[in-house]
Amino acid sequence: MDMRRGWRKPGLAGMLGLLMVVSGCQYTQTTDPYTGEQKVNKTTKGAAIGAATGAVIGLITGDDSAERKKRALILAGVGGLAGGAVGNYMDRQDAALRARLQGTGVSVTRTGPNGQNITLNMPGHITFAVNSADISASFYPVLDSVGLVLKEYDKTMVEVAGHTDSDGSNAYNQQLSERRASSVVAYLISRQIRGDRFLTVGAGEDRPVASNATAEGKAQNRRVEITIVPLTS
Repeated sequence: MDMRRGWRKPGLAGMLGLLMVVSGCQYTQTTDPYTGEQKVNKTTKGAAIGAATGAVIGLITGDDSAERKKRALILAGVGGLAGGAVGNYMDRQDAALRARLQGTGVSVTRTGPNGQNITLNMPGHITFAVNSADISASFYPVLDSVGLVLKEYDKTMVEVAGHTDSDGSNAYNQQLSERRASSVVAYLISRQIRGDRFLTVGAGEDRPVASNATAEGKAQNRRVEITIVPLTS
């Protein structure tokens, strides 16, 4: 039985509030989603635009919320990583994601302290129709691939953040970003990923990574970001 046929996007119940932003300029390693080329550079020009409004690519949930989630998962028996095991674990997960997502339009970026986090940037034009929180049918295989890696590397928590461009009212965009993030989380849970691993965030239009003055910039801003964070003991 194909679980996708019976799957429905969720409502807003259970959405966590948007908290603090993790900021700072860091070196990142990125795979071009179209050429497959790997690049090492500082925060991109687009991210610099985002930083001007208080955001950079990566985990945007506040430290307190993230730490509470980590502690709860460890107490629930998921277990944590220690010392040098963290880097090796995330490196192997990074390699698995890059192999599965090459050519899909999803970029894979290392973020956070010492590059220990992994952020997947999923542009809206390949994930959702305009003004919709229904996942595009063609994107299910991509999320399936992400789910397989998350299931294998389960000593992580996962933040899913929805973002929009500036078209429409702020209130509408906030709700749309929440519904899109929630749709992605619900689908991944339907693929047997533990629900308590997820933090769900709606960022609305407040954290652009490019200018909203152009169609190309708006397309970059309409996105869902999945940030994978190691559980450290």
